[in-house]
Amino acid sequence: MTEPKGIDPELIPYLLGEDQAKLEEEESQLDAVEVAELLGGTDNDRDPVDPVDEVAVRARVRELATTLFARAPEHDFDPSLARIEGLLDILGSPQDAYPIIHIAGTNGKTSTARIADALLGAFDLKVGRFTSPHLRDIRERITVEGEPLSPQQFVDAWDDIAPYVAMMDEKGSPKLSFFEVLTAMAYAAFADYPVDVAVIETGMGGVWDATNVANAGVAVLTHIDRDHQQWLGDTLEEIATEKVGIIKEKTIVVAEKQTDEVEAIIRDRCSQTDSVLWMEGVDWEVVDRQPGVGGQMITLRTPAGVYEDLFVPLLGKHQASNAGAALVAVEAILGGKALKADVVDAGMQGVRSPGRLEVLRGSPAIVVDSAHNPDGAAALGPALVESFAFDYTVGVYSAMRDKNIEATLAEMEPFLDAIVVVPMDGPRAAELSDLEEIAADVFDEAYAEEGLVAGIDRAAALVDRTNDPQANKGIVIFGSVVLAGEATALLRPDQRLG
Repeated sequence: MTEPKGIDPELIPYLLGEDQAKLEEEESQLDAVEVAELLGGTDNDRDPVDPVDEVAVRARVRELATTLFARAPEHDFDPSLARIEGLLDILGSPQDAYPIIHIAGTNGKTSTARIADALLGAFDLKVGRFTSPHLRDIRERITVEGEPLSPQQFVDAWDDIAPYVAMMDEKGSPKLSFFEVLTAMAYAAFADYPVDVAVIETGMGGVWDATNVANAGVAVLTHIDRDHQQWLGDTLEEIATEKVGIIKEKTIVVAEKQTDEVEAIIRDRCSQTDSVLWMEGVDWEVVDRQPGVGGQMITLRTPAGVYEDLFVPLLGKHQASNAGAALVAVEAILGGKALKADVVDAGMQGVRSPGRLEVLRGSPAIVVDSAHNPDGAAALGPALVESFAFDYTVGVYSAMRDKNIEATLAEMEPFLDAIVVVPMDGPRAAELSDLEEIAADVFDEAYAEEGLVAGIDRAAALVDRTNDPQANKGIVIFGSVVLAGEATALLRPDQRLG
């Protein structure tokens, strides 16, 4: 079997259990819940400062975020890795300092990254995680040991690379983009910490994604579908060809179920690169799944064994597949053998993925999800039925103008009794009038409001129209990570960012 660039071999025996079909329960390690309570609501005490300094540092983060966002956005790129490669060469190639799990796909990347992070952390490994976009705070994108970089760490990460960014910018046009700079900050911060392993999510594509300067030992492909067509191509073949670009020579590839067309492209890329492919439904699978309160109980078969009755505090069938992909990837990076079942269970229980079928309020229940394309909506609708069984449901929706708005709403129409569209901030946001027109074509009952608060108020009034006091009523906010972030900030302002 191809050996990935992985953890120090001397550590692996301490991380693995018996390599058998059914993993026996072993004595539990530190409870993930206890760890969460210790870290909750803090910056992990990484750089305690007096209140005056704290205010100044947070102001510097806001200033820095504004400066970074002024750079070319992620989707405004030319197909070249030369700039990011040049910057990282100057920095001493920090991306080569630790093993990497690299994740690409259309939907599910962030959740899969978070699950892999939690599993690796349960084995007492120091994990760096890079994901995008963020819900509320730019620091969410770069985490170490399950927590975003503290304000001071974030500032330090920028200060460490700023002179070299300026040097690269002066070499000519175009300058480094926002995403290229964030990628360099993450790779450098992880090397400086230092982490034992990094979990890296691509931004949008694969071949030309700034994260693809790394040679990851393990590559994960979540479900691939149509999105970002104006940048990645109109056809599934074009999009999949971009995504599989993260597969390098002799990589271990973990792939979720795909269409026949996409699977063929993955297999062809693996053949070209002499890589090993572990495909869902063939080499690994979700054997059993029982939805429950606040999550689901799953049994996973991996190339190394069977893990029974793992509780994953995430909702939806798609999250079970994401959990499976993450576990197989973690097995691979740790040597390809079965892992200690009790530690895997603790890691799964500690998973958090804000903005993914997350309940923000009750009575009526307000659920937020980051589904922003037809494929995401196709997963969201059935998950709402399975997890909440609302008798009456109203959606609150907004989107970027480059998204397939009509197809996304059409996927949700069977699951919603009415829709309320609202505007969002940002240059890519769709016009409210366009949203209203499309929603009226898809739904029998569609409304438009001038902001999220008004949209939620209208949705609450709509669900309250039912005369049945026992009716299970719900509001689902969806359509964009930006909208999910606004909803979270509004309804859960004290939520942890990690």
